[in-house]
Amino acid sequence: MPGEEGEEVAEEEPEMLLEPFDAPPLEEIDAKVKWVDQRVIDPIELLAKQLEKEPPLTDVETALQLKNNFPPNKENNDKILSALGRLPKSDQEVDYDATIVRHVGGDAKSTNPLMISSVTEFDVVGLMGIEIYGFDWNMDPLANSDYVVSWQTSEDGMYDKLVLRDDIYWSDGKKFTAQDVMFSFQVIMDPESRVPAVKQGTDKIRWVQAYDDQTVVYFHRESTPVNVWNINFPVIPKHVYEETIKEDPTMRLSDAHAKLESNPICGGAYKLVKHDRGQEIVLERREDFYMVDGKQVRRKPYFKTIRFRIIEDPNTAMLALKTGSIEEMAITADLWTTQANDDKFYEKNTKVTATEWVSFHICWNTKSPFFSDKRVRQAMSYAFDHQEMIDKLFSGLYEPAAGPFHPTSWMSPKPMPEPYQQDLDKAEELLDEAGWVDSDFDGIRDKEINGKRVRFEFSVTCPPSPIMERVARLLKRSLSKIGVACNIKLVEFTALQQMNLDGQFEATLGGWGTSTDPYSSENIFATGEGRNYGRYSNPEIDKLFDQGQKEFDREKRAEIYGEIHKILYEDQVYTWLFYRNSFYGFNKKLRGYRFSPRGPYNYSPGFNSIWAAQP
Repeated sequence: MPGEEGEEVAEEEPEMLLEPFDAPPLEEIDAKVKWVDQRVIDPIELLAKQLEKEPPLTDVETALQLKNNFPPNKENNDKILSALGRLPKSDQEVDYDATIVRHVGGDAKSTNPLMISSVTEFDVVGLMGIEIYGFDWNMDPLANSDYVVSWQTSEDGMYDKLVLRDDIYWSDGKKFTAQDVMFSFQVIMDPESRVPAVKQGTDKIRWVQAYDDQTVVYFHRESTPVNVWNINFPVIPKHVYEETIKEDPTMRLSDAHAKLESNPICGGAYKLVKHDRGQEIVLERREDFYMVDGKQVRRKPYFKTIRFRIIEDPNTAMLALKTGSIEEMAITADLWTTQANDDKFYEKNTKVTATEWVSFHICWNTKSPFFSDKRVRQAMSYAFDHQEMIDKLFSGLYEPAAGPFHPTSWMSPKPMPEPYQQDLDKAEELLDEAGWVDSDFDGIRDKEINGKRVRFEFSVTCPPSPIMERVARLLKRSLSKIGVACNIKLVEFTALQQMNLDGQFEATLGGWGTSTDPYSSENIFATGEGRNYGRYSNPEIDKLFDQGQKEFDREKRAEIYGEIHKILYEDQVYTWLFYRNSFYGFNKKLRGYRFSPRGPYNYSPGFNSIWAAQP
């Protein structure tokens, strides 16, 4: 890392992530391994088959008139989801010229698939990118038949072989090939590329070799149950980035990469046509995605235009939903029971809820002199008024969180730890033990650190979200009762992302959704990992993550990750706040929404099953 301005630093050799590798001939691999076919399917077809097993609980017209009175009753919620979450019976039902106006709470910092990190980026870039692999609503892996002819895994788990279709084109008219997959792997593994969200897992692959324009073989370092997820990395066009990366391997600094951010070359169903920073992002359907040489080769995407309106304030977004200027949004708990519950809301919209594996937290920077001691972090959790948060801020809709894994997930410990409850006496006792006392009787605790008296006064960073601001204010009030001064620092969404990545905070409010497999949380909690914002380090945790990636037995894996959960909760690297289910509002013209543990999007088919009914 460079030093401060004016300071000379010695150049360091970059970390070597890829060792030299000579890929054997494909004939040699085919001769020595036994291939096992994996699932290649059209995700829409997969959903259609599932819906055949789920008769609707009511008809569409009735569902559109229902009011969702959850809680306490979930009957209407289930009827709305059952009737409106269905695919069209024929193309005549679909308004293929429709625009959908989606809500996002923050801007996309990057449109490069390798740089994605935030929810907005996954939503936006996911629609422009090439989805070779995916997973369904049960988190089971698949290869997408829009791009793939066949996918096979060797019986010993050391190789995966992929055969791509030959009718896939980038938005600039160049053909997508296996060379793009191989090139993308090498870019991700370049130590000078800073792509922590996609490097995790990919770095477990030994090599990726393109044998021709359609055939790719992935060489694994070892046989593990997570190899199936490691091969699911984003791809970028080799013909575009091959030269620009030589000048700027970070893909962040050069004029060429700045131009690609505003005009990315896409391989998916949609392309970027407008990005008005802080206002909106507009995508348009690519006719050349599903039409090749005058022939339809893929399903026609349901929407002509997707418009993402960036509205940070949920109250403003709710007003936009009611007036029809946006057509879907995640609804916060306070709005679900108030603004999303009146006749004005139901004029144009309906609402639904489903289980989602999402947790929110306060991350403590363990490199800060305030939070390096586990007892202090535990004291913060005991001081916080969890019950007031759940009852008053969230109207009892959210569950108290007790660690990283959702209680309904297979990897959570059984039984779950008990959530923290406010105990000011216990909080003060722990702070006393850790040496934080009010020595000068000014009402704020202090401690001598390196010969200097330090006041316990810190800042918590928070995005400009009304709900998160209220949580921050509740933290401030709670800590004032035990002699700790907490200042609130509101930071714009993309700037907050960078501060977190750089560890430039003392405490920060945030949340994590679930990935397909718990091994991905290694990137958040293992020593030195890219999204370990709090710089937490525990050799026992590192060892358990390593074990979890090597164990094939599902029950034994669950025990390993359950133990990780318990240790993290004991160490309180986060103060876990709440698990938030999906609460969404949808315009009444929309159909086809279905939920997974990741919500209604970011799985297969996810957003791609949503359609607009003919007016």
